[in-house]
Amino acid sequence: MEGRLIVGSLLAIVSGIMNGSFTLPMRFLGRWKWENVWSLFIAVSCLLMPAAIVSAIAPQSWTLVLHAPAHAVCIAAIAGFAWGFGAIMFGQSVSAIGISLANTFVLAISSAMGSFLPMLLLSPHKMMEHAGHMILAGVTIEIVGIALCGWAGWQRETAAGVGAERGDLVGSARPMGVALLLVVGAGLLSAVFNIGFALAQPIADYGRAHGLSEFSSTNLIWWIMLGAGSVANLGFCVYLLSKNHSMAKFRQPGSVRLYSLSALMALLWGGSIFVYGSAVPRLGSLGTSIGWPLSLATGLLLANAIGVGLGEWKSAPARARSWMYFGIAVLLVAIVVLSRASY
Repeated sequence: MEGRLIVGSLLAIVSGIMNGSFTLPMRFLGRWKWENVWSLFIAVSCLLMPAAIVSAIAPQSWTLVLHAPAHAVCIAAIAGFAWGFGAIMFGQSVSAIGISLANTFVLAISSAMGSFLPMLLLSPHKMMEHAGHMILAGVTIEIVGIALCGWAGWQRETAAGVGAERGDLVGSARPMGVALLLVVGAGLLSAVFNIGFALAQPIADYGRAHGLSEFSSTNLIWWIMLGAGSVANLGFCVYLLSKNHSMAKFRQPGSVRLYSLSALMALLWGGSIFVYGSAVPRLGSLGTSIGWPLSLATGLLLANAIGVGLGEWKSAPARARSWMYFGIAVLLVAIVVLSRASY
């Protein structure tokens, strides 16, 4: 049992590493508009990759989805569609305030809400047990860490100005107030992704009952949720492609590198979802409440390291960097507390 928990925890961390690094290519895609990058990213990560994995591993999955519990399929589709708008806000927020701050806010908010709400909805009695106490404590500590990082970001923007140290980051900078609305919306709707996954578990149960492995059965849920989320994302991208007349950028000379970087984004993020799906069953009955914050917090720390390495905090005053490091340290404590909830 303990070995299974360790493997599950390691998979959640690997998922976080992939999730925390997938926005890095956006730093080098400034020759394209945001909608060019995001439409290709969504098409590969939410449509092509899930379809390829499901078809290769368990071709019968397509038939099983049609006969899976209808209420669970509806939950997965609705949650996925709602998450789609969160993904749009997240993509916009990375362009607005950079990789470091956008990931800090969105991943921390999503981690806190995505770990607490599944427990509240699926296992409310555990709130009075040791695991519930640890999760509540971890979420509370995470909120403190979010506040500290937010204060650091505000000081950075006040001192360095909007859009400082952007490099070749795709998209446009935004005022901090607008960016905060984007990251809060993205964080809350991203939490819906994990909540939907937790509530749609009858689909995975149905798949296992009909001979699918744990990994293949969870892929049924991902396929529904990612497909529903792609509708919102691609719809918004088509609107921007038409409004900004940016479709022609797909055909500009020297675009092979841009296609490759956008596809790399998709493979990293899409891969993180399927690795996370492999981690959850190994973490016990509170897998979604433990694996989600562990994965997202790992991604948060890596994204911050990437942001610092790319110079996003180079023009920030020393006090802003100090607050940021303090906030990250608090979030590390939250990771440790949440990881103990499985024991």
